[in-house]
Amino acid sequence: MNTLLIGKGEQQVHLNLKYANRHGLIAGATGTGKTVSLMSLAEGFSRQGVPVFITDVKGDISGLAMAGTPSEKLLQRAAQIGIEDYHNEANPVVLWDLAGVQGHPLRTTISEMGPTLLSRILELNDTQSGILDIVFQLADDQGLLLLDLDDLRAMLALVAEERKDVSAKYGLISAQSLAAIQRSVLGLERDGGKDFFGEPALQLEDLMRTNLQGRGIINLLAANKLILTPRLYSSFLLWLLSELFENLPEVGDPEKPKLVFFIDEAHLLFEGCPPSLLKRVEQIMRLIRSKGVGVYFCSQFPDDVPGEILGQLGNRIQHALRAYTPRDQKAVKTAAETFVPNPKLVVSEVISQLGVGEALVSMLADKGVPTMVERALIAPPRCRMGPATSEELHQVRAQSPIGGKYDHSINRESAYELLNQRRTGVATSNPTSTASNTANDGQTGQKAEEQGWFSELIFGNKRRQGLAETLSKQAARTVGSQLGKQILRGILGGMLGKSSRR
Repeated sequence: MNTLLIGKGEQQVHLNLKYANRHGLIAGATGTGKTVSLMSLAEGFSRQGVPVFITDVKGDISGLAMAGTPSEKLLQRAAQIGIEDYHNEANPVVLWDLAGVQGHPLRTTISEMGPTLLSRILELNDTQSGILDIVFQLADDQGLLLLDLDDLRAMLALVAEERKDVSAKYGLISAQSLAAIQRSVLGLERDGGKDFFGEPALQLEDLMRTNLQGRGIINLLAANKLILTPRLYSSFLLWLLSELFENLPEVGDPEKPKLVFFIDEAHLLFEGCPPSLLKRVEQIMRLIRSKGVGVYFCSQFPDDVPGEILGQLGNRIQHALRAYTPRDQKAVKTAAETFVPNPKLVVSEVISQLGVGEALVSMLADKGVPTMVERALIAPPRCRMGPATSEELHQVRAQSPIGGKYDHSINRESAYELLNQRRTGVATSNPTSTASNTANDGQTGQKAEEQGWFSELIFGNKRRQGLAETLSKQAARTVGSQLGKQILRGILGGMLGKSSRR
């Protein structure tokens, strides 16, 4: 049976890979061992050939790429837990970074992000979000690609210029709301959004790779700077989960997951989350497991995760909580109530007594039924329990199987370029042709000017009458006589190049 060894209490505690896509939670106060548990789980999945994606908020998970240092203490713990083949080793790691500094750039396009999540990133109100919906619809109707922030700004400028016409067709757009959106886009660009939006966009299969030895690649997102812009961080995670949900095929309950997703500092994902978006997350969590994806949240308190989602997290590792404040006491009570009771443990008391590296553990067993909670020593990881150096990370990136696929941005023709061409009315693809067209336009204009002068002489303009009008009036006075008619025919016939005789 495919299992991961989590630790040992009275007996060994295993995670059945068949139920690893039923999601999970790693919780506990700062310094109690959450990160070590996360690393141990991640490399366990990797050894079983399961790709992993982790957000590294504090920068201390990068040690997964390096082999750990042997120590007597670790060997003793491994022996105590019953790990027979314990030895230090590195894991296959690919580094990602939205800014492209600490890893491969991780990008998406404005269109793929969509107006709902983009409104959340920009912190727009309902009225402004409605206008953003109109901008996206207008771009679709006119066949304009929205790839990067330049494209979005160009569309907002177009709406500003043609606001009355757009309002008449799609709905009222106020200048104040439009200006507020433009200011928010400027702020997003300052916070790093310019690097995030563009091409080449991320291809999901690049997160679901294995190496030549069959080990799952651990994708590590450097989020230590991204975390400073929580809206961008949370919206990126929601976008990625949505992409996985919408694009992966249904697989039911596979023998092991296709991908395991670890979200550190999970409370940031839900802070200020509007009800509609929270419902979307709940829907994704309910259904994404059938796509073979398991999501594991890592946070200090269990109630950092909304109850609708907390109830779907079947695999639990709860490290110590310190009940110093009423908030902490409530969290202890919540954590105790989420476990299947064990007659040998008073969870509400034990949870405050756990040492570093200890946890209360409950995993899904046969038929997806959670086991009774166990007080267990967590298995130590084989990698380095600490961050890798910048030189080591540079070497890891240089050996990446992704290579240069994402390292260089592409700027193809999209809304920004097409709208600029419309405004200038000049094709930029052939300068020689443009110059020739300009010269021809000049000659044509000169001819038109000469013809206009002659026409004005003959037919006149609004301010003075022409020769034809003058003669016709004069001829009208004598039209009664045959002589007048002959004179009229002779003059007009000569002007038009015709014979005066018929």
